[in-house]
Amino acid sequence: MPNQPGICEPLAPGIRRILAPNPSPMTLHGTNSYLVGTGEVALIDPGPNDPAHARALMAALDAGERITHIFVTHAHLDHSPLAREMAAALNIRTHAFGPATAGRSPLMEALAQNGTLAGGEGIDFEFTPDVVLSCGDVLTHGDWALEAIHTPGHLGNHLCFAMQDPEDSARDVLFSGDHVMGWASSLVSPPDGDMAAYMAATRRLAARDWSVIHSGHGDPILDPAARLAFLIAHRESREAGILAELSKGTATITELTAALYAQTPPALHPAAARNILAHLLDLTAQARVTADPAPGPAARYALA
Repeated sequence: MPNQPGICEPLAPGIRRILAPNPSPMTLHGTNSYLVGTGEVALIDPGPNDPAHARALMAALDAGERITHIFVTHAHLDHSPLAREMAAALNIRTHAFGPATAGRSPLMEALAQNGTLAGGEGIDFEFTPDVVLSCGDVLTHGDWALEAIHTPGHLGNHLCFAMQDPEDSARDVLFSGDHVMGWASSLVSPPDGDMAAYMAATRRLAARDWSVIHSGHGDPILDPAARLAFLIAHRESREAGILAELSKGTATITELTAALYAQTPPALHPAAARNILAHLLDLTAQARVTADPAPGPAARYALA
């Protein structure tokens, strides 16, 4: 039964999905956890610290199987907390890019350190992996192999994981965490999120030939090239919209949000405003936009 928490759903040979019971406006049906391989398997994104979900993950194993490795795409509270609990219970190690603040660009780190920007929405600051992965690292065990791909943007420590498609050996499967989703675009909320990094990482993903994308939330993405192209075009369109509004005169983020997200439910405007802020920080870094008095949520922006 798809999109039912706790149910093990086989997606392809050696790929199983178990949905966590944490639906919300930001998680859709909940967080997708994945079991990869057979026998000695990898677990990608254990999810929130929910004992019922931990039991469901263990129940998804076939007789004689065990989880030997835990991989975490990023340190948000709906993806990483259960990793600690399960790693301790199973006496195995967690693998990720680094703690929650790893991978920040110098600009975002400076904004975080000087207090210009508040952040930390949903961040799992207690998460630190046992094994730190770098972009391009490949870990092979049993009948599976996973390649780490650093994809900052949604969060600086975000990784995607690639593996050879078990049904199409010429192409790869991507486990994309929250960087690529089919039901919505990713939240990019500075200083934890970084629009310039997000766009660069998405373009790198678009340069590869994927057969399917399994994301952190929602159903499999069966036309990866089209989805990646859409996400890039969507952000470019949002940037163009911001510049078009600023061509009419100076504006605050609140004013830009009201104009550009007029059809979006007001409850989602705070998240939309963070996305606009991310674009504006990127545009000011490119010297295409100016901020008075300085780039931040309260500034007034103008074309340079």
